[in-house]
Amino acid sequence: MARIAAVVCALALAGVLASAISAPAEATVPAFVPPSDAMTSATQAAARTKNAKTKPGETKAKGKRTVRKASSDPHLTTPGDAEATPAVHYGQLSQADCEAELGARHVDFIRETASSVLAPVRLTGPLHGVVFRSDARESVRATSPYEIADCRLVLALDDFAQILARHDIVEVRHYSMYRPQKSSDGAIGTRHPGALAIDAGRFIDRSGVELDVDRDFHGAIGAKTCGEGAGPHPATDAALALRAILCETVDARLFNVVLTPNYNRPHKNHFHLEVTAGVSWFLVH
Repeated sequence: MARIAAVVCALALAGVLASAISAPAEATVPAFVPPSDAMTSATQAAARTKNAKTKPGETKAKGKRTVRKASSDPHLTTPGDAEATPAVHYGQLSQADCEAELGARHVDFIRETASSVLAPVRLTGPLHGVVFRSDARESVRATSPYEIADCRLVLALDDFAQILARHDIVEVRHYSMYRPQKSSDGAIGTRHPGALAIDAGRFIDRSGVELDVDRDFHGAIGAKTCGEGAGPHPATDAALALRAILCETVDARLFNVVLTPNYNRPHKNHFHLEVTAGVSWFLVH
């Protein structure tokens, strides 16, 4: 039953995800708990074992091998090499293993305390020369919950920073990473309640030029985001630069979920980049 529930949850994700992950300062959306949030820690752990995996679009007949079915969502993919991708690998890490990896990468961070977050940390320095920060004043940032991230998200951001550095980006302004909930039952959260997502709104290069998702993305709701036939309209220099960063990141498969202004209006001003623990699918919209 747990495997069947995981299939249903993954296929339903594309249609309901926006209700829970819009930037808090920019849009107000009704409170909604998607089906994927109902997974218990035990179910998530089972999904990470080789014998308990059923991907979106797959069914498993009793005593027979897994059969792949076509997904009804063109934005959702379940690649055969998912286990080798950074996003899936990071999502499987324990707190100890994740923090050890941050240490091996010489990432500056401090451990934090945050409800519903498996491995909460706060960055205390840049990643490959790129600063990830909110718009809050420096005196506020040091204690702001919105700058707390799960360690597993930070590993993905560390890889992301290498892509950004190649595009001469030195700073990313985001709306939030962690969003504490009003109440918690102690279960580990997903997306923003689990500090596993960042809403990146502006990218600033070394000369001070700013790529603003709201102003420069030039997409359309329902349009293809990356790949053949995708692209901004009009294709300004800023729009092309922003799309190049995004699609290079998508190709690297650093995040399980990438939502853009092409998804819906609540995402008009940011890229939602998310590591989703215990899954082997990718959603790009």
